[in-house]
Amino acid sequence: MPTPTKENYLKVLYHLHQKDSAISLSELSKEMEVSKPTANDMAKKFQTQGWVVYEKYRPLKLTEKGKRMASLVIRKHRLAEMFLHKIMGFGWEEVHDMAEEIEHLKCEIFFDRMDELLGFPRVDPHGSHIPDKDGNFVNPNYKLLSQIQAGQKVILKALKDSSTDLIGFLNKKEIRLGLEISVHEIESYDKSLTVSYGNFSEVVLTHSVSNRLLVEVD
Repeated sequence: MPTPTKENYLKVLYHLHQKDSAISLSELSKEMEVSKPTANDMAKKFQTQGWVVYEKYRPLKLTEKGKRMASLVIRKHRLAEMFLHKIMGFGWEEVHDMAEEIEHLKCEIFFDRMDELLGFPRVDPHGSHIPDKDGNFVNPNYKLLSQIQAGQKVILKALKDSSTDLIGFLNKKEIRLGLEISVHEIESYDKSLTVSYGNFSEVVLTHSVSNRLLVEVD
C-alpha cells in the first residue's frame, strides 16, 4: 500500500492530469511544495510501481493503474468529508483538513462501513463526485457560473475549489449547494455577475468567485 506521502503525490498527480495529461515536474514540485529533484526522485519510484510513465526531460503521464490508485485515495477523502459533515455535524468549511488525516487509514472495511452508513452517497459536501470501489469517476457536464449568460437560471451543484476562504465567503452570502441562482447582468469590464437567489437580489459576484462555482442550467 502507498505511504501517506505517496498517496498525497497520487492525488496531486490526478488533479494535474485533469488539467493536462502531460504533467510537468515543475507543476508537481510546486503543488507538493518540494524541490524539483525531490519530485523527480518520487516520479522515478512511481515509474517502478507502474503508476506513471517517466522519461528524463519529458512530462510525466499518469497510467491507468496510477489513475485508479489516485482515485481510491480521493474516494477515502471524500467519504471521510461526507461522514464528518452528515454524521458528525461539521460544517462544509471544516471537513477538508480532518479528512486529509483520515484518508491515509489502510483499513478498507472502515471506509466500506462509512459508505454504508451514509447510504452510499455519490457526492461529498462540496458536490465533488465520490469514486466507486473500483476507482471509477462520474464526470457530470457542469458549467462554471462564469460561463452562464445573462437571463439564465442555474442550480449550484459543486465547487471547483473547496478552499476554506471560498467556503467562508459563500457562508457569509448564504450560498449553498442546490441553490437556484438567476443571472441578471454581466459586467463587460471585469466579468462580475449580478445575481439573485433565495431572499437575496442584486448580489454582485466577482469573476474570481463565479469561476469557482459549478452549475447546472435549470
